[in-house]
Amino acid sequence: MTPVAGAATDTGLLREHNEDRYWMDAARGVFLVVDGVGGQAAGELAAQIAVETIRESLSQDGAPAEVRVRGAITRANNRIFLLAQAGEEHRGMACVLTLALVAEGSVTIGHVGDSRLYLIWAGAIRKLTSDHSPVGEDEDAGLLSEEEAMLHPRRNEVFRDVGSQPREMEDRDFIEIRRCRFRDDAALLLSSDGLTDQLTAAQVRSITDRYDGDPARVAADLVEAANQAGGKDNITALFVAGPRFRGRGGVTR
Repeated sequence: MTPVAGAATDTGLLREHNEDRYWMDAARGVFLVVDGVGGQAAGELAAQIAVETIRESLSQDGAPAEVRVRGAITRANNRIFLLAQAGEEHRGMACVLTLALVAEGSVTIGHVGDSRLYLIWAGAIRKLTSDHSPVGEDEDAGLLSEEEAMLHPRRNEVFRDVGSQPREMEDRDFIEIRRCRFRDDAALLLSSDGLTDQLTAAQVRSITDRYDGDPARVAADLVEAANQAGGKDNITALFVAGPRFRGRGGVTR
């Protein structure tokens, strides 16, 4: 099963720099969204280092999926940390990210921070990652509704990131690993919080319903909708569709 994928990213309406990055290799089933932390050039640099390091690591590694994911993210973390110590202009830079490997009917997810991955299947949308933040924990525990969490003043605080301290692959409070079945009639959405702070899961599902065989169009529509809703942050959407996935509003080509 080879999925198709498309992505879109935008600075948003209020920011001067886009600290988001993404990478995808649909033929190899690799998908990544990164959101830089640290402000302006430092955040952008951290995100770019993460993309480059993970791409290099996965291209050279033939280990099982979970080991590959943990190793790639850990290498990115330690490379960012070392560079951040080398100059004051990079001090404090880091990123959050979500990495997905699709192979043999399953997806292995490596996740740190408050970017997200959703599974869309059989008319439903399900968040597979946890937001590593105080507000995200309260939302997942049912103490806050989705709408309350989206408006919370501490929404953008995170307690896990990639790059702020040296890490080992097996650190228990670092990489969240999830594995689940990925059917050929399902889809995945990876996104930065600039999308999900503006759109509810129901709104996201409504837009993915428009899928007609062009995943890049779905990603662009999601980014446009987030900008229309306020565009308060950088916005990135990476949409991955299985070969038999069909939106309610169209038929795949």
